[in-house]
Amino acid sequence: MRKIDLCLSSEGSEVILATSSDEKHPPENIIDGNPETFWTTTGMFPQEFIICFHKHVRIERLVIQSYFVQTLKIEKSTSKEPVDFEQWIEKDLVHTEGQLQNEEIVAHDGSATYLRFIILSAFDHFASVHSVSAEGTVVSNLSS
Repeated sequence: MRKIDLCLSSEGSEVILATSSDEKHPPENIIDGNPETFWTTTGMFPQEFIICFHKHVRIERLVIQSYFVQTLKIEKSTSKEPVDFEQWIEKDLVHTEGQLQNEEIVAHDGSATYLRFIILSAFDHFASVHSVSAEGTVVSNLSS
């Protein structure tokens, strides 16, 4: 099986929830594959977004490109609906002045149909997520 970026909208993934939305920087920008676009939060924390894969996937590596994110928690679900999330990863990111944070996470037990990203705190009043990339394989399609 070939490893693909499971998070790309061109692979069928979508952002199904985001706690904030700016019309110039919508949450869909996180998975559009364009490094020039991003999603921005609107001030208060925590802020979160959920990515739906529309299939069962096995994630081996995550790369999150962001700005001003301080503490990030990632939860996963293998349900057909975005429920029953379990804590998966929690990271304190390093502040990188004037450049993107490029956080690479080697994933263990990365089976999921949904990922919920929760920005618990930030280094500023606002934070942005430029991309989430999940390298891995499709395990199976969701049966209705």
